[in-house]
Amino acid sequence: MCKAKDDSTSPGHGGSTTHDTGAGKVSTSPPVCTYEKMVPQPPAGSELRLGHGASEKGAIYIQTCTLTRDGGTGTMPDQKLVWLAPGQKAPPVDPQAVAQMALAKMKLLSPAIASPHGTGKYVVGMPMWMWVDKTPTTFGPQTASATAGGVIVTATAAVTSISWDMGDGTDPVVCNGPGTKYQPSMGKAPSPDCGHVYNQASTDQRDGKFHGSATATWAVNWAVNGGGQTGTFTEVRQSALAVDVREVQVLN
Repeated sequence: MCKAKDDSTSPGHGGSTTHDTGAGKVSTSPPVCTYEKMVPQPPAGSELRLGHGASEKGAIYIQTCTLTRDGGTGTMPDQKLVWLAPGQKAPPVDPQAVAQMALAKMKLLSPAIASPHGTGKYVVGMPMWMWVDKTPTTFGPQTASATAGGVIVTATAAVTSISWDMGDGTDPVVCNGPGTKYQPSMGKAPSPDCGHVYNQASTDQRDGKFHGSATATWAVNWAVNGGGQTGTFTEVRQSALAVDVREVQVLN
């Protein structure tokens, strides 16, 4: 049985809401709420009637709202009792909120950086090739479905770009893909799609390395099953990188 709140609450949902559950803040934009009429209705005088008399026209419903954790890491239900008067309809389920529920079933991780290697050493003025390993969790695509209030939504997530902050004060390098893996046969050629050239050594930096990041933008495309509404929203995930860049040593 659902525990009643202290006062009567009208059904509905608005913009983003944040709830502190003790395990950290949980947010959704907006929550997905469904309504089920209590059978039987609470008897006259029960606190579960939320102050409404037995002769009043209306009924008590159990409102269940599914909250999606920040970052799409999971969902949790939140229940309470609400009073609906005759003719008062529960708000329709927001398909994008159901898409957020589908997202919560996925595991979107930060980029799996293959190059630059944290233990490698690089040379000033030499083209650097950047790339990431493609897996379903670090690059996609991933697909999942969720349902609420009779609305079924299928969502697919995939990385559309990676922004590389190389840590040397230059503008980020935005690559529309995972990057191309370097092969020794490429020699000193620059990467065809995702590269950078360091113009200074990292010796005066913290730990003797340039510290930056690779930030992946995930596009989440969703659609209501059976046709109808569609939409897209984005998620971002970030990995840190550290690059040891040296000057070429010339021996006489």
